[in-house]
Amino acid sequence: MRIVFMGSPVFSVPTLHMLVSDYSIVGVITQVDKAAGRGRVIAYSPIKDAAVALALPILQPEKVRSPESVNAIRKWSPDLIIVSAYGQILSQEILDIPRMGSINIHASLLPRWRGAAPIQAAILHGDDGTGITLMLMDVGLDTGPILTQTTIQIMDKETAGELSTRLSQLGADQLCQTLPDYIQGKIVPAPQDTLLATYAPMLKKQDGLLDFSKPAQELARQVRAFEPWPGSFFFWENRRIAVHSVHVDEAAEQEIGTLVKRSRNPAVVTPDGVLVLDEVQPAGRKTMTGEAFVNGTPAIMSENMLQQEAP
Repeated sequence: MRIVFMGSPVFSVPTLHMLVSDYSIVGVITQVDKAAGRGRVIAYSPIKDAAVALALPILQPEKVRSPESVNAIRKWSPDLIIVSAYGQILSQEILDIPRMGSINIHASLLPRWRGAAPIQAAILHGDDGTGITLMLMDVGLDTGPILTQTTIQIMDKETAGELSTRLSQLGADQLCQTLPDYIQGKIVPAPQDTLLATYAPMLKKQDGLLDFSKPAQELARQVRAFEPWPGSFFFWENRRIAVHSVHVDEAAEQEIGTLVKRSRNPAVVTPDGVLVLDEVQPAGRKTMTGEAFVNGTPAIMSENMLQQEAP
């Protein structure tokens, strides 16, 4: 069984390691190297790091649909393509190459949360649970027929980063259990119900701006959903204040947007309660408790956050 693996982030690494232990990986396709950090140092994707350590052939096309990339995949002669958070949509020309098709490991219970950010969407919208879907790929956006699904509960204080770690291992385990039956033709793919489809679009950095006119419960879910990326933040005196951890407390009588204190931490009044800022990070500084932040910048307690403008 000759397999080509496509993936990029940390989420994909457990699946690659699982496949290498049981199957022949003839090639790994991942995103191009990118500059990262303040020093703009060129960095490999986590999958490239893993593939280098495993001495696997690597392809990093700017566009996987290009004729050069398609020809390179053909030369590998894969029986099967496995995709896990690769980051590009495959053309029909690529999907036609492997004789057994292409399987995608998607971090939601399709057809709910098709798209680029299913983990964040599940937390942001208050879903009780989520899971992993293995699906046969077609040219649509996560629209192919389903092979298997596994469900897990989303914990009350779980961030997207923490949930991603759990789903990453779940995806590898589920593929390990499913692949033998699929190869032997024991699984009948089931079409998705398009009437139940919801979408999780790609996130941008500016999506993390906290709007304190929204309910506190919604903002608390945003902080969890956007941790660690794109992160949640607000501005005070043209300074960006990142918010890493919050909780919701009982409502206050003050005007919406006003900063009050709850258990020595700053808390912002919202329409349905106060959003207590447990951990924050002013621009250029390390993460600190809300109490330490207020002690260092006491003037912020006289401000209304809805009157602050982004620079």
